[in-house]
This record gives sequence, structure tokens and C-alpha cells, in this order.
Amino acid sequence: MSPTGEGVVSLSTTGSRLAAFDALSARDAVLELMSVCAAPDWAERVAAGRPYASLEALLVRADAVLAGLAESEVDAALAGHPRIGERAGALSSRREQSRVATAATEVLDALVEGNREYEERFGHVYLVRADGRSAEELLAVLRERLGNDPATERRVLRGELAKINRLRLSRLFPDG
Repeated sequence: MSPTGEGVVSLSTTGSRLAAFDALSARDAVLELMSVCAAPDWAERVAAGRPYASLEALLVRADAVLAGLAESEVDAALAGHPRIGERAGALSSRREQSRVATAATEVLDALVEGNREYEERFGHVYLVRADGRSAEELLAVLRERLGNDPATERRVLRGELAKINRLRLSRLFPDG
């Protein structure tokens, strides 16, 4: 993975980014996928499914692998995500949370408090597909999800992780 948190697959002059990804060594393919999702088992299993005939085939495989991940691997994926409203290190997270950065101070303060409450209740970071959504919307979703029981929240979290993975894979392989 590059220092910016973005993928390192380069577009070849004769093919697509997806074809270049398919041609990578297993190690490099896993590293590339770790820029999408920090769960090592997910990255290894998705990389092992190469070659991919299309972006859709890759997305289907990514979803299937995620659905079968152990909870410890989901926790590893969560470790790669910043809190909503915090300054993200990875470019992908900064891009996805870009609308949060312009929120009013009181909304950002409420997100900080909501994140704290969420983490106390569920034991992990609040994960939501933030791309294109306002801080106010993300805060409303957070407050709603605080009403979930732990099992329901874990299912919701996996669904959000799948949406984020799909978004990032689509950005990484736009010509797939």
C-alpha cells in the first residue's frame, strides 16, 4: 500500500487496472487489497480469487468473502477505519468523510460524544458508509444505531463494511 493509503496498481498502456491487478504477485495483490480493507484474511481470500473477468465479479467475491469472515477479521477491518469526524490518515477515508469536515462545531462535538457512547456500548468504532453524506446525517444514523442490540448492530456493521469495500474497489478499478 502506498503511504497515502491509496492503491498502487498502475494503469498499463495496454490494459485495465483490473488486468494489472490480476497480474500482480500474490503478495502485491494482498497489499493492494489491504488499502481497501484492513482484514488480512479478506485480502488474501479476495486475491486468491484472481483473475477477475470484471469489476462485478470482483465485487461479488469481495462480498462473499466478507460474509464468511470470522469476527476477529471484521475487528481487524474496523481497526483500519478512523472515527467519523476525526482527521483520517488514509486518503480514501478523508475523501469519504469530506462533507463532515465542514460541519458546525456543535455537530462535530455531538459526533465525538456519539462515537464515545457507541464504542462504550459496542466495543468498536462506529462504521458507516460516509461518502457523500453530511455530518448531520451521519450523526442521525449513529443515534439510531445506538438503539440496536449487539447482534443486530454487528449485522448492520458488516453491511456498511461491504458498502465501503465496494465503493473503494470501484474507485480502485474504475475501468474494470
